[in-house]
Amino acid sequence: MNYHSPVLLKESVDALAIKQDGVYVDVTFGGGGHSREILNRLGENGRLFGFDQDPDALENVIDDPRFTLIPENFRYISRFLRFHGVRKVDGVLADLGVSSHQFDEAERGFSIRFDGDLDMRMNQKSKISAKEIIANYSEEKLAEILFLYGELRNSRNIAKTIVEKREQEKIETSFQLKEALQRFLPKAKEHKILAQIFQAIRIEVNEELDVLKEFLQQMPSLLKEEGRLSVISYHSLEDRLVKRFIRTGLFSGEPEKDFFGNTSEPLQKVGKLIVPTPQEINTNNRARSAKLRIATIKK
Repeated sequence: MNYHSPVLLKESVDALAIKQDGVYVDVTFGGGGHSREILNRLGENGRLFGFDQDPDALENVIDDPRFTLIPENFRYISRFLRFHGVRKVDGVLADLGVSSHQFDEAERGFSIRFDGDLDMRMNQKSKISAKEIIANYSEEKLAEILFLYGELRNSRNIAKTIVEKREQEKIETSFQLKEALQRFLPKAKEHKILAQIFQAIRIEVNEELDVLKEFLQQMPSLLKEEGRLSVISYHSLEDRLVKRFIRTGLFSGEPEKDFFGNTSEPLQKVGKLIVPTPQEINTNNRARSAKLRIATIKK
């Protein structure tokens, strides 16, 4: 599949424990790889809904009466499913992050390999792009997102340099940003540090962590009693949120105990953390950091 090679395909769909007449949601449709595998396992009365806010993904729509593609951000999953008459589902699959297609299209600005417009919007109708962030964010705000979302210890110096350089000339492309920050990019670590910088800006552009939190908070009321949640994440910021929410139902702090010392977490984990095999990583390098966590409604 040229558009996107699905990661942990069998494992993430196995995690849904698919019932032939069930209702399922693939909230990151992309190239449709996971969706096609779900449809292969559904009976004629089963239903699958896909979500994707990227207009490019609409070209991959699956011609199947059991499938409906919703061109929206999955932070609105419950609202749009209700519009389609669905209040509870048997399973939800999320393959977080950026698709291979988005990385490979230079003009989308996601990749550090190509020179392209600093865009990074997953939804190209969104108002704010990476270019606006680089041009307009204060030094303090830039340092904050680089530290929180890129986990860069020298975030303040990088932010200061961006502000100084943009006063001399506009920074509007991937390579212009790379050039502006050259002194922070020693040859041995250039790729890793650039990836952290681009990740931080991309997360801010697309509000990725806020979207993930809003999505996870809807799962306890959206999943049926034995419903399954299958989530693949690609960096520690996402994985920590997923892991913590499955364990406690919260993103910070600890759950409150009742009079008897019991807590009431809405979800419970199913099985152990799953990561790709060396063989999968060898054939699809983008699988190397993937982590799959599975949950169900707590009984």
